[in-house]
Amino acid sequence: MTLASPLRKLVVGRPLPEHAQAWIAAQAPGIEIAELRDDYSILADADVLWPGLETPDGDRLLALAPRLRWLQAFGAGVDRWLTPSFIDSDIVLTNASGIHGIQIAEHTLSLLLAFARGLPTLIRGQNEVLHHPPLRQFELAGQTLLIVGFGRIAEALAPRAAALGLKVIGARRRIGGPLPEGLDRLVVLDALPDALAAADHVVSILPLTPQTQGFFDATRFAQIKHGAHFYNVGRGASVDHAALAGALASGKLAGAGLDVTEPEPLPADHPLRRLPNVLLTAHTAGASPHYQERALAIALENLSRFQSGRPLVNVVDKRTGY
Repeated sequence: MTLASPLRKLVVGRPLPEHAQAWIAAQAPGIEIAELRDDYSILADADVLWPGLETPDGDRLLALAPRLRWLQAFGAGVDRWLTPSFIDSDIVLTNASGIHGIQIAEHTLSLLLAFARGLPTLIRGQNEVLHHPPLRQFELAGQTLLIVGFGRIAEALAPRAAALGLKVIGARRRIGGPLPEGLDRLVVLDALPDALAAADHVVSILPLTPQTQGFFDATRFAQIKHGAHFYNVGRGASVDHAALAGALASGKLAGAGLDVTEPEPLPADHPLRRLPNVLLTAHTAGASPHYQERALAIALENLSRFQSGRPLVNVVDKRTGY
């Protein structure tokens, strides 16, 4: 990438700490930093946008920010911007992929361990007199974990799961190169039916793309090993929740741990809220006291690279969505 002109305006979705402002002033002298609040008109002459949680979709952003050259997302998901016009634009899109590995891996393992030790039953029964409530407990050691969507979060999860004695299988669109740490084997998504049939635990960490919308549907739940547990720490819309509720109610699945759903939150009367073998964790898996510093470090590194015309890190292929 080469710069046609120097950066003049950076719009941020949340206040920047003083050390970051000083760093930017040194790296990009003369650049204006403006905070995006309720007035989107400040986007009119923005070269760079580091958005917060609430930002316009791709089409509206193109209309509001005709000079925009680079958008740095502070999360991994970017589907809200990927309208056809935005995909075809020259705007470079980067994300914060890689900063979620530790916390989402730990969160996922907490869900597996909760089911293994019967914590949903124990927590519901802690105010009852029963000293030994009826519950089903099992050991993770020796069981099989299938991770569908083997990216950077999965790379953090696999060795941690293997350390607990789980046999770990990864699944993604393409395979090649050395086997990632912690994996017993890696398979392509076309081989998913056999892998689903072998897994005691299935974790979805799929990104949201047109190909993954409703990916886990009634057909795929039917392919999962009877009595397995299902977990979603990726994107809510990758799962058909009616099909999931049916698989849980029928006993096909022994339980589900869902950090993400569609919609969020689920309606109060949704069937998944009434099932005792479901854990809902309200999209908290990515939370960490280190989140903002890690995301900001990527943004600052990319600003330096953008200024000097070097390749950016975490560039999103706008056509694939990741």
